[in-house]
Amino acid sequence: MSGSAGQIEKLKCILDISRRLAATTDLDELLSMIIDAARQVLDCERATIFLYDPDRHELFSRVATGAESIRFPADRGIAGAAATGRTVVNVPDAYADQRFNPQIDHETGFRTRNLLTLPLENLDGDLMGVLQTLNKPAGPFDQTDEDLACVLGAQAGVALHRWRLLEEFAAKQRMARDLELARTIQQAQFPEEAPAVPGYEIAGWNRPADETGGDCYDFVPLPDGRLAIFLADATGHGIAAALIIAQCRALLRAMLSVTTDLPTVVSAVNRLLTDNLTAERFVTAFFGILDPARHRLEYIAAGQGPLLFISPHDLRILPASTFPLAICDALDCQPAAFEFAPASTLLLLTDGFYEAASPAGELCGEQRIGDFARANRDLPPARLIDELRDLVDAFVAAGPQRDDLTAVIVRRLT
Repeated sequence: MSGSAGQIEKLKCILDISRRLAATTDLDELLSMIIDAARQVLDCERATIFLYDPDRHELFSRVATGAESIRFPADRGIAGAAATGRTVVNVPDAYADQRFNPQIDHETGFRTRNLLTLPLENLDGDLMGVLQTLNKPAGPFDQTDEDLACVLGAQAGVALHRWRLLEEFAAKQRMARDLELARTIQQAQFPEEAPAVPGYEIAGWNRPADETGGDCYDFVPLPDGRLAIFLADATGHGIAAALIIAQCRALLRAMLSVTTDLPTVVSAVNRLLTDNLTAERFVTAFFGILDPARHRLEYIAAGQGPLLFISPHDLRILPASTFPLAICDALDCQPAAFEFAPASTLLLLTDGFYEAASPAGELCGEQRIGDFARANRDLPPARLIDELRDLVDAFVAAGPQRDDLTAVIVRRLT
């Protein structure tokens, strides 16, 4: 099997383990799944997960193939270097590295030759633990192994975070406190500030209908100066939708670390969600990559529409380009594109804006939103979002917000 084909098979394995990780709430089963996946994907003899105890600032093992439980300070050894530095540590010769502790080898009779160690983080960047793999028979771990380990680690970190959240929820006595905690965690996942892209102004905003919501947006800077833009809306809102969206966002970021080919990214996310979600649930999503040098945004709108594109001379209201995610196994993932002329603006709004209802039952609608946005197209994106929010709030009057509201606006400067 060629290297490329082998890597694809290993990515498929990671997609499969991601689905299974989302289906268990038992910690020991969860850790065993991650260990087995690491050994399979990285072709190594042993693997260990060290969980992070933030109260004691220690790492400790619950599962170690061929070893007993271990606990030690979180800044000690090779695992500590990965945890404190938040980086992959690739050691081709364990006994030549001063950070390596040979005591366990001496006690067990096992001999460690090479190691690959990486931190496991949640979506907020908080440390969940460390994954350490030992002894690749073919020789030291290479760059491909590091890339695959990071993809697996992203899924493992989210799964461990999910388990920790569920444990925290179970310990609470009042649902109100549970929901408030979930809201805080989810809101922290949104970008803290707008991305800086030369020649462009970009803004995003979210307001859930409940304590937690089923919408999200994200900006992912790419190494070549391009920017990945993501907006998604899971069916419903509340805790269930929030968990789906968190999983979707985590997979997107993991795939972008391997490839920026939009059809590949969207197909992978769709496959995972199709396998994992029940028949009545789906996700509408916009995946785009902005190239500011070419003033071009390539995108796939999976059920996410309408898309409002405002040039200095007209307003275009465009539909989604393919079906929502998790509707079918195979999507038409041919990307479309926007060409940004000076002073042109793209508006991405979830359906909470368009379906906001007046006391008489009239919907705010695409045309009303589009005409308002065109009349205010010269406003900075953050200000335009504020005005759109106020428009919707005034339209529903004293009525409740029935759906999550999320907006992303991309404007090319003159």
